[in-house]
Amino acid sequence: MNGRLGYVLVGRGLVSPVEIEAALKRQQAEGGRLGDNLVAMGVLTADQLAEALRTAPAVPTNLAETGIPARSLMNLLLKFMHLEACETLLDLAERLKIPRLVIQQLLDEAVGQKFMQAIGAVPGSLGLSIRYSLTEAGRAAAKEAMEQNLYMGPAPVSLAAYQAQIGRQRIANEKLDSDALNKGFEGLVVPDHYIRKLLPAVNAGRSVLLFGPPGNGKTTLATRISTVFKDVIYIPYAVEIGGQIIKIFDPTLHKSAVPQNSPTSHARLGMEAEVFDQRWVACKRPVAVAGGEMTLDMIDLQHNSETKFYDAPVHIKALNGMLLIDDFGRQKFRPDDLLNRWIVPMENQIDYLKLNTGASFSLPFDVLLIFSTNLQPADLMDGAFLRRIQYKIKLFSPSREEYRRIFDGVAKSRGLVLIDEVFDFVVETLRVGEFELAYYQPRFICDQVLEACKCFDLPPRLTTELVAEALSNLYFDIEVEPESPRYAEAAD
Repeated sequence: MNGRLGYVLVGRGLVSPVEIEAALKRQQAEGGRLGDNLVAMGVLTADQLAEALRTAPAVPTNLAETGIPARSLMNLLLKFMHLEACETLLDLAERLKIPRLVIQQLLDEAVGQKFMQAIGAVPGSLGLSIRYSLTEAGRAAAKEAMEQNLYMGPAPVSLAAYQAQIGRQRIANEKLDSDALNKGFEGLVVPDHYIRKLLPAVNAGRSVLLFGPPGNGKTTLATRISTVFKDVIYIPYAVEIGGQIIKIFDPTLHKSAVPQNSPTSHARLGMEAEVFDQRWVACKRPVAVAGGEMTLDMIDLQHNSETKFYDAPVHIKALNGMLLIDDFGRQKFRPDDLLNRWIVPMENQIDYLKLNTGASFSLPFDVLLIFSTNLQPADLMDGAFLRRIQYKIKLFSPSREEYRRIFDGVAKSRGLVLIDEVFDFVVETLRVGEFELAYYQPRFICDQVLEACKCFDLPPRLTTELVAEALSNLYFDIEVEPESPRYAEAAD
């Protein structure tokens, strides 16, 4: 499949890769734009196409439309020429992710200011490969730009553009139904009453508290929720605010919906109208997870004194997506410290951040914020904070019937068979030991049994003896005889 628009439409679940390929063939034969061909084929409505194009950042056609001061773009261009020996318009357009027409305007301006000069074309190339070389004044300007910051990446976008884009791609735009949520939980045993409570919380895109005894799927449910989102959103590589650069795009967190080596629509279709501004990356909604390692520094702008630009905090990188605070209450800071920082964003959906220069700015706080904890909510926060968490969902231990379904599913996935005798033994052993049934136990038991069978050259099977050994590793209060006759018989 070729063309960035195609990947975006597939990512949104509007068309299939097969339909994109058919539309591309039709386009080659009859002309027109890719989107128009999809509409003509009846696989996409005009409204769906318009919405997909509306939410994509428009390609700037001149310097003013970039939203960034020409001097800032000039500084970035000069740094690339000075440090990476970029010589041609094509090289610079690829580095800055700016259209060639805009790069040409910068080059013309630089030549006019005596920062560079044309030194001829690359041998055997076309006019787009004219080589440029920095003059003495250009090298001095590049060094001056490096003293301001050492940012070397795609050109930033403006704060206003970033704010507007966040607003266009809010989580609440996705209206999920119970079927979509159940599909995301495929392979898990999730009671219907959990679906009824989770679905409104996810669609609202606000704050959620998952609490209950350990080992009952809070983290698993939270991470699975992220898989139900279909929309493709746009994340900027960086944002410029008052001359300061803040890096936003994080390849470890933001998963591109368009393969980085895919041909551009310029090359495949020759139609710039169907290409979004390449200073943004088309991504799946981000999912960030912070657990016991989380510190309060992670929710503040991180300024690097050597490179002189910022890295965005974790909740900003998670905007238009999901942020899971796992094991809430187990961090080194007091829960109140985090809640005090986020009390205004959680209530007003606006976050305020401050630069080292003293200037402050705001961003929409559009993030599905999930707190997961084994502790009692009343021990973590007072009533005022609890009121600001929109949805509170308690996860309980599974019933015996649910536990059997979980155990059967886990055993089957590992090539094991769970017989009634073994299941009854597990449940009774846990009851006698005064341990509650928990969603995580079957997986632990099955994995332990498989490891024991492998070590002692036994056929993989669930027996009461092997399960008893597994339970003794799960809970030290459960004891098992080291030389059980039935275990020895199994080994024979």
